[in-house]
Amino acid sequence: MAQPIPPGHADVIMVRPTLAHLPAWPVPAGYRVRAYRPGDEHAWVALHVDADLYNDVDLDTFARAYGGDMAALADRMFFAETLAGEIAGSATAWWIDDWNGSAWGQVHWVVVARAHQGRGIMRGLMTATLARIARSHARAMLGTNTARTAAVKVYLDAGFTPWQGELATPEIVHGWRLVQEALQHPVLAAALA
Repeated sequence: MAQPIPPGHADVIMVRPTLAHLPAWPVPAGYRVRAYRPGDEHAWVALHVDADLYNDVDLDTFARAYGGDMAALADRMFFAETLAGEIAGSATAWWIDDWNGSAWGQVHWVVVARAHQGRGIMRGLMTATLARIARSHARAMLGTNTARTAAVKVYLDAGFTPWQGELATPEIVHGWRLVQEALQHPVLAAALA
């Protein structure tokens, strides 16, 4: 069962207004990234049940997120796995046809299994995800929560910034300030100035 979001944190949107100069982070030694294969929805759910503290995820969640576009998954959903084939993480290079009046690529449902966190797997997944988004979009966005500090750091390092459209909301600014207290990230410092 999902835990409540810690007090003071907020759901936020981050944007990368251009996909020039994408990061090229390698997949860590002992891992590889591969595309979705039929049946991987079960591994996707298992990853989220293991590591997603703030969402209750099941096969219905997967169907709501991707059921209308299953054919796109082989091109857009990535899994990190050990060389022995153990699934360690996932991220999807999705899209939104109309967000703020235009189409955006979307980094969607990023997760790394708890046993594999802290090894750079998310960075390797982000490299694959952003490269795929760049093939069909000029910019990217994502939704997250400021309580996901480690993930937010990777997003900031990948060139995402807080969406300025939310920075007039005191609760969201407070959530970002909590992240900045933990990270002391120069990109976030500039956004909050």
